[in-house]
Amino acid sequence: MTLFAAIIPARYASTRFPGKPLADLGGKPMVVRVCERARESGAQPVCVATDDERIARAVRQHGFDARMTRADHASGTDRIAEAAAQLSDAIIVNVQGDEPLIAPQLIARVAAALQGNPQASVATACHPIHDAAEFANPNVVKAVLNASGEALYFSRAGIPYPRQGEARALRHIGIYAYRVGFLQRYASLAPSPLEATEQLEQLRVLWHGYRIAAVVEEQASPPGVDTPEDLRAVLKLLQ
Repeated sequence: MTLFAAIIPARYASTRFPGKPLADLGGKPMVVRVCERARESGAQPVCVATDDERIARAVRQHGFDARMTRADHASGTDRIAEAAAQLSDAIIVNVQGDEPLIAPQLIARVAAALQGNPQASVATACHPIHDAAEFANPNVVKAVLNASGEALYFSRAGIPYPRQGEARALRHIGIYAYRVGFLQRYASLAPSPLEATEQLEQLRVLWHGYRIAAVVEEQASPPGVDTPEDLRAVLKLLQ
């Protein structure tokens, strides 16, 4: 059995949807719905990392742990690293706070993939792309893996390029598992040119020579919440 913790980064500020983690989703704040999914995965503990007392208060009122972090973190990964500083020799799964429909089995599988690959520092997930428009969409991040199921590269471009016929392309799913020791090192890694070009934070990991294991799911993940319109769509799916 894989032993792992889940940390959910949650900020109140959002350009498109201020206060998103506290948005009501069927009588509970959205971030609490995410906590419940993480708990169903077997994660122990489940913790929300936030810089806002309103979020921390709501999370604790529903029986989950919340840890206050600095407000000036450049990324969710940095926020998780601060929250995970008290843990040692553990696997941490970064579960996004705007994914209230995430499958608990996916969270557990990503954690197991990291535990099963001692050479990897990070694990993530992806699923096959079957639609040409999705393959060409720069907002859809593509992943290319090696024979061992580790990431070779991530890109907004259509890769691998189908010179003849159709390529077996994979769409990246934005969930990550980390070893705590790597999280502490990550904060000191310089941003990479590839990361700046593609605007993909995970390329920093590959640039510095660390390995990323990948789980290949057969089905796409349910939609997340970026806007109030997304919230209404997710509420319908819950109902």
